[in-house]
Amino acid sequence: MKVISDLNQPTLVDRSLNAVWHPCTQMKHHESFPLIAITKGKGPWLYDEQGNALLDCISSWWTNLFGHSNPQISRAITDQLEKIEHVMLAGFTHQPVVELSEKLSALTGGNLGHVFYASDGASAVEIALKMSHHFWQLNQKPNKKKFVCLENGYHGETLGALAVTDVAIFRQAYGSLLQDVYTVTSPDTRKAKPGESADDVATYAAAQLEKLFEKEHHHIAAIIIEPLVQCAGQMAMHSPEYLRLVRDLCNRYDVHLIADEIAVGCGRSGKFFACEHAGIWPDFLTLSKGISGGYLPLSLCMTSNTIYRAFYSDQTQQGFLHSHSYTGNPLACSAALACLNIFETEKVLEKNIGRSQDLVNAFAWAKADYRIEHWRQQGMILAFDLKKESIKNISSFPREMFVKGLEEGVLIRPISNTIYVMPPYILSSEETMQMGKAIERALEKALA
Repeated sequence: MKVISDLNQPTLVDRSLNAVWHPCTQMKHHESFPLIAITKGKGPWLYDEQGNALLDCISSWWTNLFGHSNPQISRAITDQLEKIEHVMLAGFTHQPVVELSEKLSALTGGNLGHVFYASDGASAVEIALKMSHHFWQLNQKPNKKKFVCLENGYHGETLGALAVTDVAIFRQAYGSLLQDVYTVTSPDTRKAKPGESADDVATYAAAQLEKLFEKEHHHIAAIIIEPLVQCAGQMAMHSPEYLRLVRDLCNRYDVHLIADEIAVGCGRSGKFFACEHAGIWPDFLTLSKGISGGYLPLSLCMTSNTIYRAFYSDQTQQGFLHSHSYTGNPLACSAALACLNIFETEKVLEKNIGRSQDLVNAFAWAKADYRIEHWRQQGMILAFDLKKESIKNISSFPREMFVKGLEEGVLIRPISNTIYVMPPYILSSEETMQMGKAIERALEKALA
């Protein structure tokens, strides 16, 4: 719906609806569903044109770690801007990309490194898929070219990443363009039957995967997993035991393990890398979103020395001939370095233990609500499901909940009947409690 000002001049929202095709949106819904023009952000808060404050409960699509307009990150970008804004990474290098690569490798204890950069998460997944596929060709196993993904998993919307995504709404229109993959059962703990534990669910799911590997491992290049939390898949959570079991299966059947930590990495799970909870390392690990603190597009794929050495040759065609124009952008790398410095100097992971308990306290009401089930948490991610019989129209519920959240001063974006929060790592206990109460009020309005 167009909004015209008193002076009959088009507003920013009006101009956006006329000029911008917004992501992950049915644009016609904006005839009744509000589009909000944001003019500034500070800390965990966003401000619209009227000066209304919104608490960013989802870190602007899971990207913002340390608040909007963070002075340390802003300063790092400004300092780098005075040196060099961008230079191609083919044939050249620069301090920020080298230092960032070294620090990330050190965080894995040297198990992963040789960092390859891109801009968005899906592109990093594409890199991992292509590297795995190419590796097996170089090792005279050309039949190993199929991939395995988890039921209800999400890895992005470029064609390779979409092929290993199992969220129907994203795949349906493009199925004829996608590579065939194997989809295996998810270790989602919500599947637990009475008396079963999260580890039991993980063991069952791993056993199903083993049956596939036994039969098809000669044709399988890699399995891709979102460690611990399948975020776009309604925040489905699983036990670290599943990662341990899958790592063992990949070792036994000679299959690569790709850990997509684009959403769950950078401290979201409670450790810097979610794989650390299981004490394992994958063959490929992808990062994006939080790595630049929500400031600039940056993604990357880390891999093992074994993978890297397979491409190391006098023959040009044996190299990994993949590129992006803004690969390893100095400004984005500087933002990422500032984020890693904040993690270290401010002991963020240690403080997040207390912040995760704040989330528990703020959403204690949801545990006691008879309309809610599957209350769950992994580090700084908390989610719960509305029982479907409690919702009048499940297809419109996320939009209705979004609108009621705006009325209560919070930015939330439910996924179907799942409500979740994934806030920046800077909320005070008071702000966290404020968030919980606001979402409770918004839910009452939406269900009414």
